[in-house]
Amino acid sequence: MKLIGVDELHDIFRFESNDIKPEKGRILIAEPFLEGRYFKRSVVLLTEFSNNGALGFVLNKPIHLNINELLTDLDVFESEVFVGGPVQNNQIYYLHTVPHLIPNSFQVLDNLYWGGDFAILKELIVSKRLKVHQIRFFAGYSGWSAGQLEEEIKENSWLVSSLKAEEIMSENSDIWQDALNQLGGNYKLWANFPKDQNMN
Repeated sequence: MKLIGVDELHDIFRFESNDIKPEKGRILIAEPFLEGRYFKRSVVLLTEFSNNGALGFVLNKPIHLNINELLTDLDVFESEVFVGGPVQNNQIYYLHTVPHLIPNSFQVLDNLYWGGDFAILKELIVSKRLKVHQIRFFAGYSGWSAGQLEEEIKENSWLVSSLKAEEIMSENSDIWQDALNQLGGNYKLWANFPKDQNMN
């Protein structure tokens, strides 16, 4: 019996065009064979997209440290930090749902914002006015130069889709599988494809 080669598997698992264009607030779902420390089986939220390039945060790569373990001048605040991407990964970024508490933040979706006044954020943590479920922290971000992301999508490295703000803020470690399962059809096969291609 002839075994299916890796190239043939890539053809079987090639993303179908869903005509959804990348834009602020969309997510990128990595195809099952995309490799790399940051992007393997990742889901990336785009917080900026224009002709000049794109910026976003990987949603499902936890560091397994709380924010107060990285920023030692913060009070204990049990919010786990995630790897946002390979760019400036010595810097902390954040998504949140409280623009009325954190000024100068940027809207991504309805009820979802990123950035804002960090000094005020620290005050909110100290005064216990900020709840863990209202914010997500990231070390670094993911960035693409002009036209780079569009080329990667053409190469079938990414599937463009969408999630609701509450799904993005849930810190769901299975978000890659869940996002594919929500699309149904062949995407469910991709969600269950083993990480190790030699497994059967």
